[in-house]
Amino acid sequence: VQLQASGGGLVQPGGSLRLSCAASVRRFSSVAMGWFRQAPGKEREFVAGVSASGEYLSYGNSVIGRFTMSRDKSKNTVYLEMNSLKLEDTAVYYCAAEPARSYHRVYTDPGGYDYWGQGTQVTVSS
Repeated sequence: VQLQASGGGLVQPGGSLRLSCAASVRRFSSVAMGWFRQAPGKEREFVAGVSASGEYLSYGNSVIGRFTMSRDKSKNTVYLEMNSLKLEDTAVYYCAAEPARSYHRVYTDPGGYDYWGQGTQVTVSS
């Protein structure tokens, strides 16, 4: 599984960005996907995840109501729509994939993922 994340950039507080993660995988419907972020000096933090089935989503507490994750099976791509961005959202954002052991499970621990993209920088600054 290879993952290519894109869409990061510089945005003002209150602004929006959309991240994309394209997966090179034989069966996209067999992998659970997740977004994590890591700020300097901090641990990697769960942002959002979707089950292999696409039916179940989970979000980190700090982004609930502001971020939306989706997956497009026709493009083997997941997206992270980020709205009402705050200074504390500044981090490198990583997408991750895991061949699902459970079709409906969302993995929220970074240790649950075997495959990681290269990361894309999101900077929120005025």
